[in-house]
Amino acid sequence: MLTPQSNTTLEEIARFIEAHDTFAICGHVNPDGDCLGAGLALEHGLRALGKQVTGLLATEDPVEEKLGFLPGLENLVPAKDFTDEVEVFIAIDVPNVERLKDAAAVHDRAKHHITIDHHASETSMAELNYVDPASASASDLAWELLKLLNATGKDQALCALTGIMTDTGRFSYQNVNPTCFIHAAETVEAGAEPNLIAREFFQSRSLPSLRLEQLMLSRMMFFCGGAFVCSYLKDADFEEQGAIRDDAEILIDILRGIAGVRVALILKENGNGEIRGSLRAKDETDVAQIASDFGGGGHKAAAGLTYHKSLADALIEVPTDVIETCFPEDAEAEVERLCILIRSLREELDD
Repeated sequence: MLTPQSNTTLEEIARFIEAHDTFAICGHVNPDGDCLGAGLALEHGLRALGKQVTGLLATEDPVEEKLGFLPGLENLVPAKDFTDEVEVFIAIDVPNVERLKDAAAVHDRAKHHITIDHHASETSMAELNYVDPASASASDLAWELLKLLNATGKDQALCALTGIMTDTGRFSYQNVNPTCFIHAAETVEAGAEPNLIAREFFQSRSLPSLRLEQLMLSRMMFFCGGAFVCSYLKDADFEEQGAIRDDAEILIDILRGIAGVRVALILKENGNGEIRGSLRAKDETDVAQIASDFGGGGHKAAAGLTYHKSLADALIEVPTDVIETCFPEDAEAEVERLCILIRSLREELDD
């Protein structure tokens, strides 16, 4: 079901694309497999139609190394380095201008704007706005659009299937629906190799990532009868283990996979004075509501946030919100226990 802000169809977007020539495509800051997969799939497809297309990155930060197999990834341009004018800016997998970061300036310079997304948002930033929260991934929507444009192909298929597989956790998350299986079959028929995606993305963890997992597991804190688990990583952990930030991306799913856990949270110092929080749910619990309380967002079962005070403060405020929102019957006693626990860790956290 489309959001109230949606005002078009994929068919209308396809006709609009056919009528224009120059495009910039960009997703959200810190792009994941779905964001990059959807954007690159569209980029390859529009180029196959003879369009002039530039794929952008919202910042100059490096993307996750495990996604380096995606065709065309090496040609993406940091948005701050792109000064050309384009007719159409396509925002993919991003709900608002703030999440475009440096690409917001390119968005503002463009004559026309299209948003294709599966994140519900109360605002819109495009004349053509298509947002379907029921879609398992933005790559599902990109693949549907490419079919309407008659612009599918092997590279498009690999990029789209990567987005579908990563955003559904290899078809294991609550967002899985029949459509994503249909699209997966279509992309494989078009030449995508699921084993390549599995090998390069899901089966290529670094030793530093495993060492971070060991630290995370040693710091697990369980609340509400084991239904809520929380852990954390410090900047020093990354430095001491020779790890990069991407090495920690998989860790939230380790916590979610623990038997009895309904909600999982990991808080990570981000090297710039910010704390990045990742939330996951295994049932109908809405963790996007928690993330939104801190200016973040996402989906009901998977959301993220950025926190701007200390790690110690984050480890009190964010878990408290989780407990009070998701487990109100246990809130008073569990929040008190949380505060006592974090106070006992204050020296370590401030070190």
